[in-house]
Amino acid sequence: MTLILGVSLAGRDVLLVGGGAVSARRLRRFVDEGAIVRVVAPELDPDAARLVRTHALDWRARRFRAADLAGVWMVHVATGDAHVDRRVVALCERRRILCVAAGDGSHGSARMTAQTDAGDVTLGVVSTHGADPRRTMAIRDAIADLVANGRLPLRRNRRGGAGRVDLVGGGPGPADLMTVRARRLIAEADVIVTDRLGPAQEVVRELDPGVQVIDVGKRPGAHPVPQEEINSILVEHALAGRRVVRLKGGDPFVFGRGGEEVRACLAAGVAVEVTPGVSSAIAVPQAAGIPVTHRGTAAAFHVVNGQGGLEPSTLAAMGDPAVTTIVLMGVAALPQLVSAAVRSGIPGERPMAFVENGHSAVQRTTRTTLAHALTDAAEIGLSNPAVIVIGEVARADLLLPAPASQRVTLA
Repeated sequence: MTLILGVSLAGRDVLLVGGGAVSARRLRRFVDEGAIVRVVAPELDPDAARLVRTHALDWRARRFRAADLAGVWMVHVATGDAHVDRRVVALCERRRILCVAAGDGSHGSARMTAQTDAGDVTLGVVSTHGADPRRTMAIRDAIADLVANGRLPLRRNRRGGAGRVDLVGGGPGPADLMTVRARRLIAEADVIVTDRLGPAQEVVRELDPGVQVIDVGKRPGAHPVPQEEINSILVEHALAGRRVVRLKGGDPFVFGRGGEEVRACLAAGVAVEVTPGVSSAIAVPQAAGIPVTHRGTAAAFHVVNGQGGLEPSTLAAMGDPAVTTIVLMGVAALPQLVSAAVRSGIPGERPMAFVENGHSAVQRTTRTTLAHALTDAAEIGLSNPAVIVIGEVARADLLLPAPASQRVTLA
């Protein structure tokens, strides 16, 4: 039988006997744990030697002596000499020192786990009889995949200490475009404060029934929960000791008002962190085959909130053929945008594209020009959510040849 213990080695003496490739891998792990590491080996593997130099570790360039065990909490032996390894194991057994025998896991008093971290939880796998590293690593990787997909119950059952808020970017829509950290934080959350856009619906269906979900999503022309109230919700639940995830579409700091929520949390003394997400400003055009930059075509891109009014910088970007202008939440503002662009002398043949419901099964892409944008928008019934792309990268033939007569394509 094998009992798995969570052992802290920080500040404690660990002795590595042997300097080969196996010892090099374990050496890095012990150093990362904060152990005080000593190495006894006539020679060192290049990786082990690099770690010894980098961390100024105590290396004794000779064969093992029994006196090397003085003051040691744990020993890792992998000399490649079975006789030496067995001697080290026997000495450790008599002195009641935990010993990992990497050459033969069944002979040591301890075994290393194949492990992965999920926030403040460490998950470890170990064989109960003998050593089978490939098997334990395969099981560990399978568990890590479950963590990455938010499929493990990571919520705390015992509440204690202060709560916190995590602003999590959900990306452009599909849950599998979220980051691993985002999925883990959602799995740990007691409260999810969610928007209408992004992967909210898909993620919410997978939550533990005990998770409180608060919908504060805004719709065009309708903001049922003011931003100040959203800030208060985050702070209130965190001060009650709960783990709060503010799940947003795209990235929290790209027109997501994430900065305001961070300031509100900090002002209330609430711990807060931001996990970035894939911004729809880049991902939605990409889903339509439109790169926001392209060598020889566009060297920069300008992102604007269509609900925020038309600034001179936006007109300047639209007028520069080497800049891509990306308009988020701009369907209602399209007539004003086009009118201002025409008055500013921007050529009517400037390519444009409308990408509706990007990264979804009902995604539709319409390619047009400034001169025909309003007519084509009316013809297709352009509606939110949509990303508007203005610039040479929106040409239908930029990446793939298209018929010269083709002006509008629906996908």
